[in-house]
Amino acid sequence: MSGTSRKGAPGTALSLATFGNDLHTGRRSYPLVRGRRVLYLVSIAILVVLAVIAGLRGPNLGIEFTGGSEFQISDAATTDQAAARDVVRAHVGEQEPKITTVGGSGLRIQTEQLSSDETTSLAADLADAYGVDPSAVSSSFIGPTWGSDVTYSALRAVAVFLVLVGAVMAVYFRNLKASLAALIALLHDLLLTALVYVAVGFEITPATVIGLLTILGYSIYDTVVVFDKIRENTDELEKSPLTYEGAVELAANQTLVRSINTSVVALLPVGSILVIGAFVLGAGTLKDIALALFVGILAGTYSSIFLAPGILTDLRRREPRIVAHDAAVERNGARDDAADPDDGPGDAPVAPRGARRAAGARRADTTETRRRP
Repeated sequence: MSGTSRKGAPGTALSLATFGNDLHTGRRSYPLVRGRRVLYLVSIAILVVLAVIAGLRGPNLGIEFTGGSEFQISDAATTDQAAARDVVRAHVGEQEPKITTVGGSGLRIQTEQLSSDETTSLAADLADAYGVDPSAVSSSFIGPTWGSDVTYSALRAVAVFLVLVGAVMAVYFRNLKASLAALIALLHDLLLTALVYVAVGFEITPATVIGLLTILGYSIYDTVVVFDKIRENTDELEKSPLTYEGAVELAANQTLVRSINTSVVALLPVGSILVIGAFVLGAGTLKDIALALFVGILAGTYSSIFLAPGILTDLRRREPRIVAHDAAVERNGARDDAADPDDGPGDAPVAPRGARRAAGARRADTTETRRRP
């Protein structure tokens, strides 16, 4: 999405500080609200593509949700998975085990539910296959009801969280529609993160659930920051030279740099954990929670800037107070254009639509500059 900026010397790059200042004053503006229809379509398209991929792949449920027996081999001379697969097949037939390399010398093997005798026999054969002491092979059994209990608890926690957050935000912003817009953006983040997780094929474990619950707070925080600025810009809307859409877009641009900086700071450690957990240590818990956090933070930043302001605008733009104010702003703008026909689009600083004369002082400065020889 392209932005517009004030004229400057050719080849001169704006510093980050100048860039942020221009966004804050309205001299530089990105159509974060005006282009909301396109952003909606892009978001829907991404979700549909991910849903198709996830549907074709199917969820990779961990043993905590499916139940079964798990064996951990430590200090193995080799991490060749073929040996473990052959040993398991010799005990349980053609059933395909899940085998994961853990660190540089460990293996995790998951099978269907085995009896005590079968578990003891398989553990001994795995120890022989990898040349380790039998004590280096640990085994455990997890029933499927444990996973269903975790899922139920997680869904209940999400429902309670959404109700409480929705109520608090409605009171804080004194507007139910602001709360609804934030919750829609939050549901988008949860859905996007879950679809990415399934599409990538990572194993869904309790750590994944923890990661999904963690991003709830981050997404809401980022949206509250943007909405707080929107409330500041629209608190005395009748006195503002901006339309409601223009005021919301200005707020979104004003918080853009802050949101990006916050996200980068949060993504750096989470990205490091993801790389180390997935590719260096092969640690399941680390990579499971890190992927959910990484995608969730990205989704939360995206929705709070590119979706939530537009959703709020669409929910509120038909309110009588806002309709009357926008009409008055448009009438004032039409009178100004008629009084000053030489005022072309290239002569004034760029601002959101409906806010070309966002500040009378800035317009006066611009007119004075234009009249100088």
